[in-house]
Amino acid sequence: MFDAKEGSVTVQKGTIDYVVFGKGSRDLVLIPGLVLGLKRLRGTGRQLAISYRMFAKDFRIWCFDHRENLPQDVTAEQLADDLAHAMQAAGIAQADILGVSQGGMIAQYLALNHPEKVRRLVLGVTLCQNNPTVESCIARWIDLTQTKGIKAAALDSFQKTYSEKYLATWGFFLPFLADSVKKADPQRFTALAKACLTCDTYDRLPQLTCPVLVLGGRLDKIVGSMASEEIAQRLGCECHIYENLGHSAYEEAKDFNKRVYDFLTAR
Repeated sequence: MFDAKEGSVTVQKGTIDYVVFGKGSRDLVLIPGLVLGLKRLRGTGRQLAISYRMFAKDFRIWCFDHRENLPQDVTAEQLADDLAHAMQAAGIAQADILGVSQGGMIAQYLALNHPEKVRRLVLGVTLCQNNPTVESCIARWIDLTQTKGIKAAALDSFQKTYSEKYLATWGFFLPFLADSVKKADPQRFTALAKACLTCDTYDRLPQLTCPVLVLGGRLDKIVGSMASEEIAQRLGCECHIYENLGHSAYEEAKDFNKRVYDFLTAR
C-alpha cells in the first residue's frame, strides 16, 4: 500500500528527482515548503505515501525535488517553471496541485504561467506577497545559517512552525530533528529561503482560471495570520482558517487532507 517509486527527470537546467505513488487515474502533484532546502526528497517516498495514503486510490501522487546548483537569486517563479518542465518530462499533461508554504508560492506561479497544467489548486499556509512576518523569519534563518549553522536555522523554523500544544508534547524531539538536517547544503537552503521573498502574485491572482481552495492557520508565525485570507479574498474562493493552529496546520489538523480530498474530488 505504501510502495513508492523514486526516479529523476532531465529538464533544461539540470536533473530533478521525484517520488511517485498511488494507483489512481488522476495526477496529483505535491509541492512541499522550504523543508526541501533542509532535506532532499530521495529516501522519503514511504513517508510521503503514508502521509498521503488517503489519496492513493484515486490519484497518482507525485512530488518533485528542486534541481541541483540553484543560484542564490533563484525566484519562486523560476522554481515553478522548473516544475512545469519536470511535469512535462514525467508525462504529466495536467494535474491537481497541492502547494504548502513555499510550495504554495510556487503553485501560484505554476497556475498563472502554465494554466493548462493545473486542473484544481489547493494553497496551504502560504502567501501572495511579502509581509513583515515572513521578512523577519527569512532574515533570521539566513542569519542563523551564516552565523551558527543550518541546524540552528532549522530548529528556529520548527519552533515557529508548530503550535504550542504540539511543542508542549513533542518539543523535546525538535533538537534531534534539527540534528538530522545539519549536513544539509547551507547555500541551497539560503537560496530557497531568499526565493520565498520573491513571491508577488497579488495583482495577478484574478487571472487564475482553475478552482482554488485556500487553507490557513490563524496563529501562523511564518507567513502571517492574514496571508491565507488575503489570497482567498482576492480570489473570492473557498477558504478555511484553522483558528487554533499555525503554519503546521497541514500536519496538525486531522481534517486537512480530508478537506483537500473533498475539494479535488467534488463534481
